[in-house]
Amino acid sequence: MTTPIPMTPWSQWTVAVTGMNARPDNPGPGYAVARCLEEAPEFKGRVIGLGYDVLDAGLHHRGVSDNGYLLPYPSSGAAALWDRLSDILDQVRIDVIIPCLDSELLNFIAIKDNLAKRGVRLLMPDKAMLAARNKDRLPDLCAAIDIKTPRCERVTDPAFFDFGQDSDWHYPVVVKGVFYDAYVVHGPEEARMRFHQIAAQWGYPILVQPFVAGEEYNLTALGDGQGGMIGAVSMRKRAVTEKGKAWAGISTLDPQLQEASAKLIAALKWQGPLEIETLRDHDGAIHLIEINPRFPAWIYLSHGVGRNLPVALLQLLAGERDIALKPAEAGTLFIRYAQDLIVTLDALAGITMDGQSVPVPPYLASGLTSTSL
Repeated sequence: MTTPIPMTPWSQWTVAVTGMNARPDNPGPGYAVARCLEEAPEFKGRVIGLGYDVLDAGLHHRGVSDNGYLLPYPSSGAAALWDRLSDILDQVRIDVIIPCLDSELLNFIAIKDNLAKRGVRLLMPDKAMLAARNKDRLPDLCAAIDIKTPRCERVTDPAFFDFGQDSDWHYPVVVKGVFYDAYVVHGPEEARMRFHQIAAQWGYPILVQPFVAGEEYNLTALGDGQGGMIGAVSMRKRAVTEKGKAWAGISTLDPQLQEASAKLIAALKWQGPLEIETLRDHDGAIHLIEINPRFPAWIYLSHGVGRNLPVALLQLLAGERDIALKPAEAGTLFIRYAQDLIVTLDALAGITMDGQSVPVPPYLASGLTSTSL
C-alpha cells in the first residue's frame, strides 16, 4: 500500500540525515547539515540522525537530532538498507532523507522509488550524474567545458610508483581513493604505504594525480536538475586535517570559481547538493580537483553567511522555485572544534542492542503502513 505524501509545510517536516559522525580528522557532513536545520528559525520540524556506528555523536546529541537510528553499512547493499529503513518507517514518519556520504548514494538511488511510496522525498543525483563526475572521468568532463584539471591514472599495482627517469610522472603526486582519502606523497615508499592504506579501507582502483601547488578553494551549492545553480557558497581553506579536510576556512566571493562551478552544474544538469573542490595555482588559474555529490562537512558555513543550503533543499523539494537567499558574503570565518558529549551507558547499550538511540514518541508512529522491496 502506498502512503500518500502529506500536505505538511516543509517547515514542519521530519528530516532524516545520514553521516552523523564527528571524527576530528574526517567528520561526516550530516552533523553539520543537522545543525543547519536545527538552528534555522524558519524550520520547526524534527531531525532524525541516521548513522553507521554506535559512537556517531550525532545519534546521541539531542541538540543536533531528536533521535537516532543505526543503518547497515553501505557495503551490505540496497536491499539491506531498504529493510532497515522500512522498519524505521514503521515506527516514525519521515518526510525527507538527506544522504550525506558518497558511498551510500547508489543504494539510496536504488530504493528511491520504494521510499517515495512511503512518502519520503529525496533530492540527489541519478546514476548517470554520479558516473559523469567520478574522479577518473573529470579530465573528459573538464576538457568538454574548458576547465583545467590534473590528469588521473587508475592504479592497481604499487609498482606504478617506481618512476624511472623516462617517465612523465614525477613526485610529489596525490594518491587518493575512489570514494574518500587523498594524500600528497613525495617518494615511492610513502606512495606504496598510502596505496595499501587506502586499498585496505576502500578497495581498488587507487587514483593517482600530479600534485598542483596552490591554495584550496571549495564551493557548495544546489543543482536544480535543469542546469541551474542555487545558493553558491565558497570558502578558502585556512587549516586542514591530515586527510586534507577543512579545520578552518573563510567565506569568499570568487567570480572565477562561481563561473567554473556554474559550467560544471550546467553540463551535468546536476540535481541536489554538491561540493566542488579546486586549487588556485600561483598564476591564479583554477584547477578542478573533485566534485563531491553531497553537502560538505563545512556546510554550517552556509548558515553562518545567511544562505542556509539544507533549508533551501527542503524548499526545492516542496516545489518552491523562487528561493530567497541573502547575497553571498566574504570574510566569515569558521573554526571547527572538538567537544565532549556525555552519553549514559544505558543509552549506548540501547543503540547497540536495538539500533535506536531513544524511544519514539507514540504520536509519531500513527497511521503508518509498510511495503516490500
